[in-house]
Amino acid sequence: MSGPAEKSDCWRWEESRYTNPGISDWRGRTVTAGVDIGSTSTQAVIMIGGELYAYASMRTGANSPDSARSAMSWAMEGTGMAESDPAFTVGTGYGRVNVPFANKTITEISCHARGANFIYGPTVRTILDMGGQDCKAIHCDEKGAVTSFMMNDKCAAGTGRGMEVIANLLSVHVEDIGDLSFKIDEEPPMVSSICVIFAKTEATNLIRQGWTKEKVLAAYCHAMAYRVVKLLERNEVQEDFAITGGIAKNKGVVKRIEKLLGIEALATEHDTQLAGAIGAALIARDLLTRAKKKEEAQ
Repeated sequence: MSGPAEKSDCWRWEESRYTNPGISDWRGRTVTAGVDIGSTSTQAVIMIGGELYAYASMRTGANSPDSARSAMSWAMEGTGMAESDPAFTVGTGYGRVNVPFANKTITEISCHARGANFIYGPTVRTILDMGGQDCKAIHCDEKGAVTSFMMNDKCAAGTGRGMEVIANLLSVHVEDIGDLSFKIDEEPPMVSSICVIFAKTEATNLIRQGWTKEKVLAAYCHAMAYRVVKLLERNEVQEDFAITGGIAKNKGVVKRIEKLLGIEALATEHDTQLAGAIGAALIARDLLTRAKKKEEAQ
């Protein structure tokens, strides 16, 4: 694959790739990889000695193995690497069992905790992962190991897919939702339903009643924030607090979560959608190191 698909719908987030210009040559160094196949997006990450070297983030297609290969191929573009070059690859996410070149599969909960530890630092104790089809409240220690978690996967409301549905309905680019949701005179009441289908119907009715798109988006962002905060509170919130997943880029939801919790989430320059794949690549490095030590001891 030579690049991302053309954007044909305004609600589709932008796909991306990156190669670290600070690493001139990967040959002769320890290369590990992580592939996170989610319900709506797939990320492939390549690490060199535990340092982020390259990644690709794209929408998940109809076929998970093809999505894994496409993401890895795009991440490796221009690096001279082949799919077989990483010494160890871990698959994670919704479609983790369908990463054909993975040496091992690890749950996304473990990978997101480890990835958040890398992205935000070792002080992170509570992680909110807002994925395409579910939300997870995770506690971890200073090494990024999971100590407890809770998740909600019964409804797409409060997830990336739910936000895409509303963006599509209102013909608003998904990346503009956060800013638009604050272009209001006062905070409106939340949409009442926690179901995406009913929330979509309610949003349509509100537009017919004369609500602006901005006001509807504010009401929906408020409802999403309220819903995930209830999940967080069931598992308690320990500082430092961080958010991973695509919704972490939506300040319309993030700022409302912070207000409801009375806690400011940590900031990062990393792409929050990469947390799972980064964690998978780091765990791959750990597993490779253990295997080598075991081999040397025999």
